[in-house]
Amino acid sequence: MNRLGFGFLILISRLPFWILYRISDLFYVVLILIYPYRKKVIETNLRNSYPELPEVEIKKLRNKFYRHFADLVLEGVKNLSVSKDQLAKRFILKNPDLIRTSIMKNESLMLISGHYGNWEWMITSLANWFTCRTIGIGMPLSNSFWDKALNKRRSRFGLEVVHSGNYREVIKQDEANLILVLSDQSPSNTDNAYWMEFLNQQTAVLFGAEFMMNDQKFIPVFFKTTKIKRGYYSIELIPFEGNLLQTKYGDTTEWHTRLLEKTINSQPEFWLWSHKRWKHKVPDNIEELRKNQLKRFNARFRKI
Repeated sequence: MNRLGFGFLILISRLPFWILYRISDLFYVVLILIYPYRKKVIETNLRNSYPELPEVEIKKLRNKFYRHFADLVLEGVKNLSVSKDQLAKRFILKNPDLIRTSIMKNESLMLISGHYGNWEWMITSLANWFTCRTIGIGMPLSNSFWDKALNKRRSRFGLEVVHSGNYREVIKQDEANLILVLSDQSPSNTDNAYWMEFLNQQTAVLFGAEFMMNDQKFIPVFFKTTKIKRGYYSIELIPFEGNLLQTKYGDTTEWHTRLLEKTINSQPEFWLWSHKRWKHKVPDNIEELRKNQLKRFNARFRKI
């Protein structure tokens, strides 16, 4: 069944864009009128993030999200077979020289953002833009067949997909590595998460990106996604200003999360609102937790 389903998606992915967007139009109608996917989760997330908005505006935002989500699903299917040339025309990197200069120096960088715009095209495009080693860090899917099948298609232009627990095994210290991380998932272990206000709510933010930056001396770079129009996106690279080795605990997590928040607030409908990102409650011992996290960070990375 898995192979049959994947084969069917491959066939659909070979359809031209204009047909896929007609399918997306039908899918949008289904989401609005028949099967409102995770409607309660989406509306709750929007209400808590924008408490000043009246209910009518919340519902408008929900429908705008459904419109983008329908396109996103079909664009994700198209990603299984989209050509390099098609992707290059539709997913544009505005300032590649920011990274190419570091690559020439054999410096390794971490590109970090969240599930905003079209991250699947970002994953596939990375090796299309740069000649250095490109690595996508993430968690595997629960279904091993789909995990292997999807990652094979994502990596067909040269990207290496690596489990977050194995990143040290693939990093080569004598050459440039370009690491891609999406850091807006809900962490499984809140004891290791960084707690901060995000979209008007106390939020447990994954600390893994900051840990990896300091562990491997990756240069932090935020990638800001803008949806130009239907099926067209652009990426702007925003470097971290400052010396990573002089940062304090939480500095880079605050930095990239604030940039993501600003991006979301500019056009909220393009973020993935259908996930339960605030399912964790703030720990009762939050102050003690922060002190212990700071102590561990300094002992490992700052020798304090």
